[in-house]
Amino acid sequence: MFSIEKATLADCPLIRTLASHIWEPTYGSILSREQLDYMFEMMYSHESLQKQMNELHHQFFIIYADGVPSGYLSIETVEKDVYEFQKIYSLPSLHGSGIGRFIIEQGIAYLKTIHPGPFTIELNVNRHNPAVGFYKHMGFHEYATRDFHIGSGYYMNDYIMRMEVKE
Repeated sequence: MFSIEKATLADCPLIRTLASHIWEPTYGSILSREQLDYMFEMMYSHESLQKQMNELHHQFFIIYADGVPSGYLSIETVEKDVYEFQKIYSLPSLHGSGIGRFIIEQGIAYLKTIHPGPFTIELNVNRHNPAVGFYKHMGFHEYATRDFHIGSGYYMNDYIMRMEVKE
C-alpha cells in the first residue's frame, strides 16, 4: 500500500538517502560516472535541497510503500497555469508495482487542491530513459527537446513532456 506525505526541510537527509539508492540504477547506463556524481551533488547536496525548498519553492513529497520511505516527488510552479514535476523517483525494486502511477496521480491530485481550473504539467526526462514510455502511457506527450548545459561540460539531453489537466 502506498501513501504520500509533504516533505519538510527535516526530510532533506531522507531525500538524499533515497536518491543515493535510486540515482545510479536509473542513470548508470545512460550517463558517465563523472556526470552522475556531478549531477547528484548539484541536485541533492543539503544546500541544494534547502534552496529548492526555501528559495525556489519546490514542494517535495515522500512516497511510502507499506510505511517504508520508497520514493519522492517535487513540484515547481513555473507560471500561472504551468507546473513542473521536477523529480519523480522510486526505488528500482518497486518499478512495475504501481508506485509510479501513484506518484503521478497524487501529484495531480495535489495540484487540483491548489489550482482551480485547467493547468499543464511538464516534466523533463532523459531521451534515453526507459521511463519515457511510462510517461506516455500516463498521458504525457513529447512537447519539445532540450540540451541543457549544467556546468563542467555536462548536458542534460531531455524530452520536455507535457500533460494538460482539465478540471
